Amino acid sequence: VVALRRACERCPSSRQPLHARPLNRPVMVLRPLLFLGAIGVAGAEVVRIPVQKTVSLREAAAQALGRARLSSDPGDAVPISDYQNAQFYGPIKIGGQRFQVIFDTGSANVWVPGKACPFKTCFLHHRYDKTKSLSWEEDGRKYEVQYGSGPVEGIFSKDTVTVGTVDVKHQPFAEVSKVSFGPLNIAFAAGKFDGLLGLGFKSISEYNIPTPFEAMIEQKLIDEPVFAFYLQSDASKQGELVFGGIDTSHFTGELVDVALTSETYWEVSLDAMKLGDTPVVSSPAHAIIDSGTSLLAGPKQQVDALAKQVGATSLMGKEYIVNCSLKPSLPELSVTLGGQQFMLAADDYVLEVSGQCLFAFTGIDVPPPRGPLWIMGDIFMRKYYCIFDYGNRRMRIAPSAPAPPAQEGDVLIV
Repeated sequence: VVALRRACERCPSSRQPLHARPLNRPVMVLRPLLFLGAIGVAGAEVVRIPVQKTVSLREAAAQALGRARLSSDPGDAVPISDYQNAQFYGPIKIGGQRFQVIFDTGSANVWVPGKACPFKTCFLHHRYDKTKSLSWEEDGRKYEVQYGSGPVEGIFSKDTVTVGTVDVKHQPFAEVSKVSFGPLNIAFAAGKFDGLLGLGFKSISEYNIPTPFEAMIEQKLIDEPVFAFYLQSDASKQGELVFGGIDTSHFTGELVDVALTSETYWEVSLDAMKLGDTPVVSSPAHAIIDSGTSLLAGPKQQVDALAKQVGATSLMGKEYIVNCSLKPSLPELSVTLGGQQFMLAADDYVLEVSGQCLFAFTGIDVPPPRGPLWIMGDIFMRKYYCIFDYGNRRMRIAPSAPAPPAQEGDVLIV
């Protein structure tokens, strides 16, 4: 069972792109053996690591949405968005060296700063040093991601990547030597996270490299080929990412299954979306369940129309502000994914922050063949417990359960 947080990355030739984004804060770990029986975790080999947000939604709304182009060769450029929102991150070790990484279902490589990363860029970050590892292996392949605010470059090495108590041996990862996110990337500049661990499919990874999660499955390190996010509406409370099983105390009601439509991102069909009785999406589309995006996102024209329906006004042409007095009268938003209907109330899609109300949608246009694309970010994942079922190529979703108060003696700070 593992709880954590996330950042940015890149795809290889003929692969799909990822979203770039960053940030998080101290992590707390629940004692696995003592606590597992009490909370009803399915599966024996599970590791748990909790996480919290570091950037408020108010700050997230105030930050600009940067757009980048990600390409693996001159003939294969795909637009991506660089979301400057709160992400889920947590601790891992590489070669016994500790890092804070963002856990990203929208990408599939691992990168951390290497020793070659210059002081002016990485002085607040942990840097990987191969001379301090007894398990380092040379790889040498080039790693390069181009964001709108600058490149991320480095070389691949191999080492043991430790997530919780699970050691993934011979895992390729990138030692980054150049990180140029620019002024928008407050989280990296402030040292809130060191790197990224992708949780998408290897089909979108550089060189088709399996993710650490896929390697856990192949190396038989976990009982079940699943992981699950449990997020909290209260940013002061920790969430969890569980590998190798599910925690039955984290959801209520019955789990429903939503088949994947693509083994790239965790992509499903978006059959319909309605605000009250008014259609927002009436023809089949696609959506991804994305742990790395704080808000909800969709094609700009449709999001603009949806914002108009709720009386929202644009902030800097990107985020939307709603008059808080309108909130009690706003209807529910229904989203149908893979034939299953999920409801979001006004309290879910309108966020009250520091006396203002933020409409929790942002517009992004992803062109064909990948788009149009909707993104079910943390707003959706806080309302619904999301199980990423790799073995059966499906999402399993149920309403999230309220978080129980932490018991003294059951929490270990790491």
